Amino acid sequence: MVVNVRLRDRDQGFLLPPSVRDWLPEDHLAFFVIDVVAELDLTAFYAAFRADGRGGAVYDPEMMLGVLIYAYCTGERSSRRIEKRLVEDVAYRVIAVNQSPDHATLARFRARHQDAIAGLFSQVLGLCVKAGLVDAGLVAIDGTKIEADASYFANRTRDELAAAVLAEAAATDAAEDEQLGDRSGSELPDDWAGGQDRRGRIRAALAELEGQPARDYEARVAERAAKEPATGKGLRGPKPLKEPGLSRFLCKRHRLGVRGGG
Repeated sequence: MVVNVRLRDRDQGFLLPPSVRDWLPEDHLAFFVIDVVAELDLTAFYAAFRADGRGGAVYDPEMMLGVLIYAYCTGERSSRRIEKRLVEDVAYRVIAVNQSPDHATLARFRARHQDAIAGLFSQVLGLCVKAGLVDAGLVAIDGTKIEADASYFANRTRDELAAAVLAEAAATDAAEDEQLGDRSGSELPDDWAGGQDRRGRIRAALAELEGQPARDYEARVAERAAKEPATGKGLRGPKPLKEPGLSRFLCKRHRLGVRGGG
């Protein structure tokens, strides 16, 4: 059977170099954050680095700040989850100019510039309110939509909120560091991480799963036979049922529209 499908060659390179700005609509929050950060005074960030240009290359503080502010404005705190989004989320990739600093780099940047970030983040929150982004539901600080009334966003309250967000981010990273060590937490187990033979291992695992119901049935039959009395009379109760193979079971559930555990 020949099916007319759209081209899906994952090894096909781009014929022309892509522009990351084409990946999102012009009115996306990511572009607002990029423009806001471009207008902020970042002198304190650049002053932390050597002025003679020597030493290893560093990530641009403007880009790093944009990533963190966008993350915090959309309710994200974990440096590990931000690292993951820098690979998987188009908005993050646009802000980061398709670069992907890891969670340790993000956490060090936040810790090194915590006070400066808090002050600028407070300004960004005020701009978000002025631009109507909170009313539009585009900005969520604590996982819920924040209120856009004047008293809530008085300068003092805004500063406190910015400081609280950064403290929460630091606490989240500390807890994940203790649990995961240097790992990001999103890695596949080593046996399944990749390699040319991964599909072969997947086929072997599927074959093993397919044969598991039959092995379970044989084990139940043997267990029942061992329990039968010496007289040869069978035990009371129903005999073990021979279960269908895994693939047939899944196909049947699909045909019946069964979802989840129901």
